[in-house]
Amino acid sequence: MEALLAEIRACRACEAHLPLGPRPVVQASASARLLIVGQAPSLTVHQTGLPWNDKSGDQLRRWLGIDRAVFYDASRIAIVPMGYCYPGRGKSGDLPPRKECAPLWHDRLLAQMPHIALTLLIGQYAQRHFLGKTARGGVTETVEAFADYAPRFIPLPHPSPRNTAWFQHHPWFERDVLPVLRKRVQQAFSAPSFEGPTAA
Repeated sequence: MEALLAEIRACRACEAHLPLGPRPVVQASASARLLIVGQAPSLTVHQTGLPWNDKSGDQLRRWLGIDRAVFYDASRIAIVPMGYCYPGRGKSGDLPPRKECAPLWHDRLLAQMPHIALTLLIGQYAQRHFLGKTARGGVTETVEAFADYAPRFIPLPHPSPRNTAWFQHHPWFERDVLPVLRKRVQQAFSAPSFEGPTAA
């Protein structure tokens, strides 16, 4: 695992397309029980090298009901974005994650994490990749059908402050999804070990 993580962090595959240069951000270990798959590092994450080290991360940790010490414990939680490097800014926010990352690294990385009991899929890119044809028409519909993806996956919206209006218009998320999310995160930490792939 350490050799693979070193290889990922040294990746320069997209260097020509990254305005601030490559800085792959990933957290993983062979013993991890919870896998968080997000979009791509924010500018703050790029600058610090620490995944979800921004306001979106603060919101995500609140959703999960865990503190920073647990969140950054790689022996328990793996954090793998769809794009490992900050992609730069577009007209309406950060650009989409680079498409090169998942084919290059995901299968190899997931193969070394056989004890994942729960995978959180944050945003459309993670949901489309892992859920394939079973993903609904968009993030809202997929998250609303979260129970259909049990027990392996929970799809989530992005916890960015930019999505405040979405949360206000969909109160069922906090009411119905978050209690289940917190319960299943705790169950993942205490689940019996098993061998098997995490991706659909």
